[in-house]
Amino acid sequence: MKILHAYNQHRGGGGADISTRTTIEVLRNHGDDVEVFTRNSEDLPHNLLGRLQAAGSAVYAPGSVREFAKLLDSFGPDVVHAHEVFPLVSPWILPLCTERRIPVAMTCVDYRMTCPIVTHLYKNAVCTRCTGGREYWAVLRNCRKSLPESVTVAMYNTMVRKLGLFHRHVGRFIAPSDFTRSWLIKYANIEPARITTVSPIVQLPESGTDPALGEYVAFAGRFTPEKGIETLLEAARLSQLPFRLSHSLGSLVTVPVPAGVDVVVTRSKQELSAFFRGARMFVLPSVWLEAFGLVAAEAMAHGLPVIASRMGAMSALVEDGVDGLLFEPGNSQDLAEKVQRLWSDPQLCRRLGQAARQKAITHWSSDQHVQGLKAVYGDLCARR
Repeated sequence: MKILHAYNQHRGGGGADISTRTTIEVLRNHGDDVEVFTRNSEDLPHNLLGRLQAAGSAVYAPGSVREFAKLLDSFGPDVVHAHEVFPLVSPWILPLCTERRIPVAMTCVDYRMTCPIVTHLYKNAVCTRCTGGREYWAVLRNCRKSLPESVTVAMYNTMVRKLGLFHRHVGRFIAPSDFTRSWLIKYANIEPARITTVSPIVQLPESGTDPALGEYVAFAGRFTPEKGIETLLEAARLSQLPFRLSHSLGSLVTVPVPAGVDVVVTRSKQELSAFFRGARMFVLPSVWLEAFGLVAAEAMAHGLPVIASRMGAMSALVEDGVDGLLFEPGNSQDLAEKVQRLWSDPQLCRRLGQAARQKAITHWSSDQHVQGLKAVYGDLCARR
């Protein structure tokens, strides 16, 4: 099968970019003829000019549209698989596929369709003000903390919704979790038959670690407000246990971390794996509705129990008391108590970690991911 993937790489990276690249690599390894059309937000200047270029491309990117059209005609894909297209790829590539009768699948890596700023987060609380055609709230509340940027993302979502650029030209939507699928059915008005859950691929090491021997409480990911860094740091202070925070090289760091906090910068998958293997547990204290929680799933694949916020997809990713623990979002005291409970009970820590690894083996393999995608592609081609 010939598959053309189209996606915009985020500035600062993240789980969405990792999942997309992994999908492309695995499909190639399975023998599919895969081509990629991509743009990188890092190519934009980090100044006002860069913001203006992003705004213009979000509304319409003529260069990207022309180049994508050429690639469509030269490659002749059976299916186009779109991922995140904001801001440089442009949703206007999708009508080109319809004109050529090429079916489109689209992975909804986040909540771009229902929230101009993606996170549904306002002042550390879940917000749905912009749903139902009320994108103007992103401007009234200046959700991007930059009025020009808030106007841009509100205009983008309004344009996509009113012109039906996704609903009219995407044959099948793909959600990373059942939670995200249900959310998009409710708030993006996607017909249930047109959206399928296909979990991301989770890198599975050959063997799991013994978490009871771990020397610290681990966190890995972007140091941004939605990840609950402030909750994490306060829980570390309350518990008086060793915490170690990690982010990848080039990852976003917008929340200041006090001096004295143990921070590790990982430069490869191998370094991240070593970081997991030295830990006793993994904590994901997000205050936003995680669409899947890839880094937590990777920790589980290593055999670590995960303590996560009881919200979003995390409530299903982690089964409380079976392969991890859940705590009240934003509640540092509750998190500290859960951390202390696991730290002081090696047998519980080991049992939850073993169950976590088994879940990863059972549900998040590359074979299952490919089977899910091939079922979507096959159905689209059959309906073509």
